[in-house]
Amino acid sequence: MSHFTTIKVEIKNGEILHQTHKELGFEVKCETLVRSYKGNAIAADYVIQQEHGYDLGFRRQGQTYELIADFWGAMIDPQDFIRLITQKYAHNSLLATVKSQGFGIEQQETLEDGTVRVVVGRWI
Repeated sequence: MSHFTTIKVEIKNGEILHQTHKELGFEVKCETLVRSYKGNAIAADYVIQQEHGYDLGFRRQGQTYELIADFWGAMIDPQDFIRLITQKYAHNSLLATVKSQGFGIEQQETLEDGTVRVVVGRWI
């Protein structure tokens, strides 16, 4: 019996997702297996391997990625983990878009509530 749970997340760019994992301090392996209970495994594009053998994986499904894991065994709160990943991903995605459109970052700050404020500008 599989103990995997799959959660769709609004993440579209695999390169930015991989960069996000690295910036958050996760060691990520590409195109490998997400390990779970009693040796169960399933393929994913990006896998955060954990020492206790319950990994966290992201795999592409259509235009977006989904998170797949045995959350009970991984001993993490999926909502907290998704919030952490998606906030950093959104920030990195914004920075990539800003750069591609010729803008520069003029100011960045993290507010008390965790919101990240970014001011961009471009000389014309």
